[in-house]
Amino acid sequence: MDREFIAERQKGLQNYLNVITTNHILSNCELVKKFLDPNNYSANYTEIALQQVSMFFRSEPKWEVVEPLKDIGWRIRKKYFLMKIKNQPKERLVLSWADLGPDKYLSDKDFQCLIKLLPSCLHPYIYRVTFATANESSALLIRMFNEKGTLKDLIYKAKPKDPFLKKYCNPKKIQGLELQQIKTYGRQILEVLKFLHDKGFPYGHLHASNVMLDGDTCRLLDLENSLLGLPSFYRSYFSQFRKINTLESVDVHCFGHLLYEMTYGRPPDSVPVDSFPPAPSMAVVAVLESTLSCEACKNGMPTVSRLLQMPLFSDVLLTTSEKPQFKIPTKLKEALRIAKECTEKRLMEEQKQIHQHRRLTRAQSHHGSEEERKKRKILARKKSKRSAVENSDEHPAKYSNSNNSGSGASSPLTSPSSPTPPSTSAALGLSKRRKGRDICITSTSSTSTSTSTTSSSLASCEHRGFCPALTPGCEWCGPRGLAQFHSEFPKRNSEKSPNL
Repeated sequence: MDREFIAERQKGLQNYLNVITTNHILSNCELVKKFLDPNNYSANYTEIALQQVSMFFRSEPKWEVVEPLKDIGWRIRKKYFLMKIKNQPKERLVLSWADLGPDKYLSDKDFQCLIKLLPSCLHPYIYRVTFATANESSALLIRMFNEKGTLKDLIYKAKPKDPFLKKYCNPKKIQGLELQQIKTYGRQILEVLKFLHDKGFPYGHLHASNVMLDGDTCRLLDLENSLLGLPSFYRSYFSQFRKINTLESVDVHCFGHLLYEMTYGRPPDSVPVDSFPPAPSMAVVAVLESTLSCEACKNGMPTVSRLLQMPLFSDVLLTTSEKPQFKIPTKLKEALRIAKECTEKRLMEEQKQIHQHRRLTRAQSHHGSEEERKKRKILARKKSKRSAVENSDEHPAKYSNSNNSGSGASSPLTSPSSPTPPSTSAALGLSKRRKGRDICITSTSSTSTSTSTTSSSLASCEHRGFCPALTPGCEWCGPRGLAQFHSEFPKRNSEKSPNL
């Protein structure tokens, strides 16, 4: 096939994959993960969940499976089943089974004890767990089935039993909640987050699908996720910001996502958010800016107590008679603290790796840009020109040095048997001057009393710059005869042609 055609198709496929992976819901879809990484997502978790649930029913015969709820959640390793009690056939419950995650740092004993403590947690804004159990590899919890669904179902006008992609990926109508609903639901969620933080119980899994609606009351779901060590729904967002490095700050950042979704009826396109669309109240925008803006993501999140004092939530009156109750033994509190620190440490290491990778990517992109290529070409040309000029300057200097050394070491150029007449030497003399040379080699001839023998000697005289005057006998400054060029130059030629 044509190479250009193949390259064009590859580019189109890459653009298509980029669009899919930038969509937060599609990127977490099981089909997408299996396509991009088939080796790590080859297991059939529905069958694994059925095996675990069947083993559980052997010891608990009062429960019965009505039907599996296929893909109602976004997690690949978490499955849901519609349940009923044999002696109460009209009541419907939901069983959730989940595998262990990468942040499970509790020992098996502490993990199972904490899972079994969850049914004893009583709070007006926590959805109660009917039954909970765990083994060394997974956990199983049962809650009452709610026909109204979650807060996300209310925002998207969806049915709770429909698959996750069908409910939320492409909504027909985008509409946020009313201001009073935003204020009430937001205050209730912040109150339960503060309760968990005060108890030292890590959460980190706040999003609209984990908030169950019970009339006008919001109740938090899936407290077991942090014990299982499962990754957060918004982890790909807050892992980019190194200031969001505690589970408390993670909860506040996730609350910003939830508030944005309640206000505008859809999640933000990207985080941080540069500018917010018009909202029902400026107080809403103030809270969003403190949790989702560029400045907030760089400098850090406010505390839950600080959000409760902001004008959007400070005037909300909550009427509830139920007293919160959640007793955690001291030994398990210490185990939770250690597990929380390990989870935060892994988050910071991941943030560091992402930061280094982004710096490297920016440097490579900048280095490979067209502007940088032009700059490098210009610098290379300048460097080559500079080296060429330096080489051209060094070549005549070497040539002159060789001439100087040759004239100083050789015998006198004047033939002893044929002295050059002064007129011929003056007529044929060559005047050479060199810039920057400090040594002038002067030739002085001395004649002995005998006219048949003549001797010449070379002496050196030092001066700066050029010779002040043409020194007679100077090899570079004074006139030179033809006999000086060659010792065998015929004497008769000099005598016959004195003016040559």
